[in-house]
Formats: sequence, structure tokens, C-alpha cells
Amino acid sequence: MLSCVHWLQPLLALLSSLLALVSCGNSCPPSCLCPDHHTVDCTGQGLTRLPESIPLDVRRLLLSDNWIPWIPSDFLVLYSDLVYLDLRNNSLSRVEPGTLSTSSRLVFLDLGSNNLTEIPSGTFRDSRSLIKLRLGNNPYLSAVSADAFSGLTSLRELELERNALSGLDVEVLSQLPSLRALRLEGNPWVCNCNFAKLFLWLMENQHKLPTGLEGMECSLPVDGRQVPLSMLSEDSFRECRGILTVTDYLIVIFSGICVSVAAIMASFFLACTVHCFQRWIKFTKSDKVDVEE
Repeated sequence: MLSCVHWLQPLLALLSSLLALVSCGNSCPPSCLCPDHHTVDCTGQGLTRLPESIPLDVRRLLLSDNWIPWIPSDFLVLYSDLVYLDLRNNSLSRVEPGTLSTSSRLVFLDLGSNNLTEIPSGTFRDSRSLIKLRLGNNPYLSAVSADAFSGLTSLRELELERNALSGLDVEVLSQLPSLRALRLEGNPWVCNCNFAKLFLWLMENQHKLPTGLEGMECSLPVDGRQVPLSMLSEDSFRECRGILTVTDYLIVIFSGICVSVAAIMASFFLACTVHCFQRWIKFTKSDKVDVEE
């Protein structure tokens, strides 16, 4: 009888440990709600940092309307099942490149109404499952890297409305083959030659703008007067057609250097050829004189 008791004690200890792990895995962070095993709702709880004890199998994480200032770069490493992340209306000023690329299943991401100032290169690297990305209502967001959205091959909806963007490289949009809806209204666009390419892209892709060009304005470089984009046309930027970009200047300079090097090499080869020919003529004449003598 005693031997059976001694045999059952380790088994009971193991079972209690397993039960503790299971209960820990399904626990809900303090001040949050968990309506089901895969949803954690911490909306409007006054959080100043990400909550602890988030279940590893969470799929929907709602963190909007808090005061969270930053996201650790390794935050999403453990949450491989996460598909929906809402960080709207927090105090985020920057997202480290690579932070969001570790969640390969993320489909929806809301970073709107924060204090983001730029979207640097590699921020969403390898987030190939992302379908909807909200970056609107960031009043200090004034720069988006040309390859900030590189790798987002599944992205269908992109929101960049009501930010501080005065311009946007067309390459940013050209890297999104699945894009279906784009919001850009409410930005302080400047009608200069850098904006010309973006304007042409918008004209050709108006079907991707939910409200068309309505609500989109740009300021004239001369007097700052606001002009609706719907009143502009391709001819409005005709003066920009003869203006070269920095890339164009680099191409011209590089081409000039190559031509110069080729000309120098050709001149050197021609000079060598002429010199050798002259020496051959001289040598031939001297041989003829010797034969006659």
C-alpha cells in the first residue's frame, strides 16, 4: 500500500504541473478581457507598456486607446499565431525595423493615431501575409522610405491619410502588386516636380482611391495656395518634363565618365598604332637602302 502511495505522488505532481501550465497558457493579463481562448482585449486600460502574461496562442490582440510608447523588437517572436494586432491611439513614436517581420501570419495591423515620425526601410520586412495596414492620423509622420513596404506582396489596403506627408516616392506604391485600396487624403502635399510622378500614378489608379481625388489638395510652391488635385492635369506639371532628377544627373555623370575613359583609351590605342606604323615604315626603308647598297 505504501509503495503505491509513493508511486502515485510523482504522478500527481506531474499532473498538477501540467494543469498549471495549461491554466497559465490560457490566463488573461490583468485589466484585460479574454472573450475566448484566442482573443486578448486590453482596450482603453491606461497601459503605459505592453501587458505581461499574454497567452502564447493569442490570435487577436487589441491594445488601442492606451499610452504604450514603444514595442520591443522581439515582442512578436513568441506569438506565431497572431493574425490581428490593434495598436491604434497610443504613444508610439517609432517602430524598429524587423519588429513586425517576425509574425509571419499577421493579416491586420493598425498603427493609426500614434506619434510616428517616419516609416524606415525594413519596417515590415517579410510580412507577406499582411492584408490591411493602417498608418493614418499620425500628425508627425512626414517620411516614408522608398522600400518601407518592400515584401508586402499580399497587402490590399493601405491607409496613409491625415499625416504630415508633403511627398511620396512612387516606388513605395509600385512594390505593392496586390494593392486595391489606398487612402492619402488630408496630407499637406506640395505641387512641385517631385510630386508630379505621384500625381500621374494617382490619375492612372483612381479606382484604388475610395473617394477618388476628392479631399486631396496640394500647395503651390510659389504662394502656398491650396489647389484641389481634381483641378489639376498632366499639363499642370509640363514644366517638370525637362527637369532632371538626382538619379538622372548621376546617370549623365556616370555616362560622361565612361565616354571620357573610352575616348582616352581609344586615343592611346590609336597613338600606339600610329607610332608602331611609323617605326615599321622607317624600318622598312632602312632595309631597302641596305639592299640597294
